[in-house]
Amino acid sequence: MGQERVTTSLTSAVTDEIAASLAPVDAELRRRYPGDPGTRQPVHTVYVPADAFAAGTLRTWGDRALAALDAHAPDAASFAAVLGLDETHADDVYGRVRAKLEREPVEDLRVDFEDGYGTRADAEEDADAARAARLIAEAYDAGTAAPYMGIRMKCLEAAVRDRGIRTLDVFLTGLVEAGRLPDGLLLTLPKVTYPEQVTAMARLLAAFEEAHGLEDGRIGFEIQIETSQAVLAADGTATVARLIRAAGGRATGLHYGTFDYSACLGVSAAHQASDHPAADHAKAVMQVAAAGTGVRLSDGSTNVLPVGPADRVHDAWRLHYRLTRRALARAYYQGWDMHPGHLPPRYAAVFAFYREGFEQAATRLARYADRAGGDVMDEPATAKALAGFLLRGLDCGALDSAEVAHRTGLSRAGLEGFASPGRGGPR
Repeated sequence: MGQERVTTSLTSAVTDEIAASLAPVDAELRRRYPGDPGTRQPVHTVYVPADAFAAGTLRTWGDRALAALDAHAPDAASFAAVLGLDETHADDVYGRVRAKLEREPVEDLRVDFEDGYGTRADAEEDADAARAARLIAEAYDAGTAAPYMGIRMKCLEAAVRDRGIRTLDVFLTGLVEAGRLPDGLLLTLPKVTYPEQVTAMARLLAAFEEAHGLEDGRIGFEIQIETSQAVLAADGTATVARLIRAAGGRATGLHYGTFDYSACLGVSAAHQASDHPAADHAKAVMQVAAAGTGVRLSDGSTNVLPVGPADRVHDAWRLHYRLTRRALARAYYQGWDMHPGHLPPRYAAVFAFYREGFEQAATRLARYADRAGGDVMDEPATAKALAGFLLRGLDCGALDSAEVAHRTGLSRAGLEGFASPGRGGPR
């Protein structure tokens, strides 16, 4: 068979002209949609009122969660019966939950100066902000900190604006004076309604960086979506996309506020939940707005606490487990936990999700990497999702490095290459 004769009609001048005309678009795409940052995303955020935060808070939460297991599900069989765990994975999930609560009970802690804290005398809030900075700095120095820690300040509405700014200043200044801003520092700005509030927050952080000679853009923050105006503007456009833009590259996450948002829409208290249609709509808009920007999405919380007699604890566990599994299937990989008793069903749901999906994800990625084919025709975007799934499972402790390497034939660096092609750098 002879070689095909290849001819073209367009000159290089045409392609050069097209490239020049699209250069601004190329630059805009790189700037606005850099892709996932490739760092670990916590599976939850734990909120602790600032006045209750202490040096032993993380360990206390872990111990109380273990005590709840001992009291209400002392073995894998009883835990599986409560949650409906697949018996194939029940022993493994239960063992991993207990190990997690002993080793790293909290992945992300937010010291709360907003709803969970309320209005206090200025001197009291000043002292609590300074103490939070000292305790967090000491925890990072001692190696006892959660992977991520920070504060939720009061919002930038007029009534509490000065107080919120001062608390932020006291806290950040305390960290700098203690030696450094931790790599795991996270800040949350609540009750955002207009992009201008996000711009103001970015300006505050830029001014702080300038005052201390820090790198521009060093400090990012999460935007809490708790109002209808944060989702849909008066002109019918999606405000949340404007919020991300207004942050000037500093937005790290969008956190859905289940109860404030539900109340804002007039949902009655008995029906305020993260699986309400109003919640699904808000989170769908958030998800589309954040896609590709590097801004992560977090679901909200349940206010049903696992306390009281065993049947009530079990009911609360089942609810939390179901909501967490539902969120994971919808690609909301993070949520809020408000009580130590929420930790067992949180980790059970997360670990079961990754354990149940591990074999299929690993097999499909291995076949894709080896170009071996199979009964599913995967594309690069799917390989990216498969690698991301495995990396998230590794990060939280649901999967082990050895088993992932064995099933996929890939090192962590190889997984990262599929998950963030072209990004490079450590995860």
